[in-house]
Amino acid sequence: MTPSNMSLAAAPASANTSPDIAASQAQLKIEGLRRPAAAEWPTPYVEVDETRLARNMQAMQARADAAGLVMFPHVKTHKSIDLAKRQLALGARGITASKPSEALVFVQAGIPSIIVAYPIVNASSLDRLLPAVKAHGTQLRTIAASEMGVDALSTAAVRHGVDIGVFLKVDVGLGRVGLKPNDPAAIAVCQKIAAAPGLHFAGLLSHAGHSYAATDSENLAAVARTEAAAITGLAAMLKGLSIDVPCLSVGATPTCLGAPLQAVDCIRPGNYVFLDGTALRLGICSADDLALSVVARVVAANDTHFIIDAGSKTMSSDRGAHGMGGNGFGIVIGADAGSGAGVWTLERMSEEHGFVPAGGRTLPLGSRVRVFPNHSCATIANFDSFVLRRDEGEVLTLPVNARSCQT
Repeated sequence: MTPSNMSLAAAPASANTSPDIAASQAQLKIEGLRRPAAAEWPTPYVEVDETRLARNMQAMQARADAAGLVMFPHVKTHKSIDLAKRQLALGARGITASKPSEALVFVQAGIPSIIVAYPIVNASSLDRLLPAVKAHGTQLRTIAASEMGVDALSTAAVRHGVDIGVFLKVDVGLGRVGLKPNDPAAIAVCQKIAAAPGLHFAGLLSHAGHSYAATDSENLAAVARTEAAAITGLAAMLKGLSIDVPCLSVGATPTCLGAPLQAVDCIRPGNYVFLDGTALRLGICSADDLALSVVARVVAANDTHFIIDAGSKTMSSDRGAHGMGGNGFGIVIGADAGSGAGVWTLERMSEEHGFVPAGGRTLPLGSRVRVFPNHSCATIANFDSFVLRRDEGEVLTLPVNARSCQT
């Protein structure tokens, strides 16, 4: 394998280094990033450092335990049955999935409790998932943000003879899916869930995805407080109408990791297992916490750039979660012994090639590099498998089980 124990902080910022990465270098130690990768593994491939992975998982679970909160980590980050089972072994009560087809993979793997954080508006969307839920005895909860969604969920639940817990999805600022906490429709949808055949009201669920645009720790803390105040306030209104609110669930790695945990019941962070350049930019981790990287190879060079064999079909073209990233698409370091302490930015990409400004410090053709992406979730989704690198040098290849789930 190529160096996976490398560190970013030791290298001086160059004129080519983005402001975000320059700031990171000024504050953080990067030594831990410089560990070699597998000797003859075909590039590009994803490598996950098991030591960092385990440390990240343990730290978040301990954080939740200390606050008295249950963990339902979001598996859209890794899409791996193996990693989901590790999260459960550490104390997670279940998992969160992005859509029914993704959830199906984990139901079939025996995960006992799953939240599908996806707005169902067509009953047939659950026709593959619900028979598996019934056969495995899985506890299933999902979300609704409209009366149409409640009707679809009820139709599906009755059709398949299952009971589904349904959260009201509350929009706390991202502006994607959900009802505003002060929208009268929020109470109406909760009442409809509670009365619908095949459903029971599970509580309130939110995602403060706009926290990825935070500028500092105070901003992150403010987002977390506002989110908690929104859903606890709505919960108080519902309880005043004699509607029990069993669970208040929030989820976003920046607020769960980078801000004081709030007085809710459940957290659903996902990115915390790998972390990435966006987490580094936000200041919620150090470079030594970055567990996922892409190992690529220098295949060409010109007067301004060296070119690697990892482009948008490897890294994705996402600069960060919800498009809220920094400059470039990742942090680049040498991944072969003796490659030096240079740190570069993956500046732009075509489909199979990445452009790295050399800044007078190019690497020889054939050299391997390690790229720490701005968005690890979008990167691993481009691969059928990943390499798990252990401290003793042992290498395991694990499948990305829930990749390419289309419905």
